[in-house]
Amino acid sequence: MEPKKKLLAFDIDRTLSPPKQPITEDIAGLLIPCLDYFEVCAISGQRFEQFKIQVIGPLQNTSPNQLRHLHLLPAQGTQYYRYSASTQKWIQMYSHTLADDKVARIFKILEYAARETGYWEEDKLADGDCIIENRLSQVTFSGVGQKATAAAKSAWDPDCKKREAIVEICRELEPEFNYAIGGATSIDTTVSGMNKGSGLQNLLFELGMEKKDILFFGDMTQPGGNDYSVIQADIDTITVRNPEDTAYALRGILGLYGIP
Repeated sequence: MEPKKKLLAFDIDRTLSPPKQPITEDIAGLLIPCLDYFEVCAISGQRFEQFKIQVIGPLQNTSPNQLRHLHLLPAQGTQYYRYSASTQKWIQMYSHTLADDKVARIFKILEYAARETGYWEEDKLADGDCIIENRLSQVTFSGVGQKATAAAKSAWDPDCKKREAIVEICRELEPEFNYAIGGATSIDTTVSGMNKGSGLQNLLFELGMEKKDILFFGDMTQPGGNDYSVIQADIDTITVRNPEDTAYALRGILGLYGIP
């Protein structure tokens, strides 16, 4: 049976892996055969360097031909990387870089909102870490920093209430930007209209596909979550709670089409 979907797209943190951790052996073992039958996309608010750790590294046993079918969309899909089999390197296809003045405004409003709500917690940062990071086409707020342990991240804002309070102030004072809650501690900020939904639609255009061809997996699909824009884009979506849910769904898809 020919698969009805041509492109499988995945959020990373809490969908393919625990926050900031490499994808599990179980997930890697399921994604590798997918690369022989589907185009596969990973999309996240992370930098490309983090994609190398979480996605590319665990898939190192794949062939160059398989990697040609892996599409990486860092910074909420505002950047696109694709593998070149001829050079055996990852090539940046595009990046919607933020202007310096917009970056400065986003930094200012995120810090202001975090201080106003009492959630600017520099004392919890590891040495050399920061709360706000410029990812070129996106600015990301991380409540306890990028270097915090998975346990510290999970404990900081498990019900998203802290980030919702911060975002409420940001939207009131700077409505020009898009603020998406993601991962365990993050608020990913882009210019309005730039989000995972638009990122996946841009990828469909690049691949000559239609919305009916894609299936997305994500954990933050509720309103305000950084996967919600995919729902708004009318893209078929499976909501998961963790990588185990994703593995279960993938096994079902592979089994349905008799993919070993």
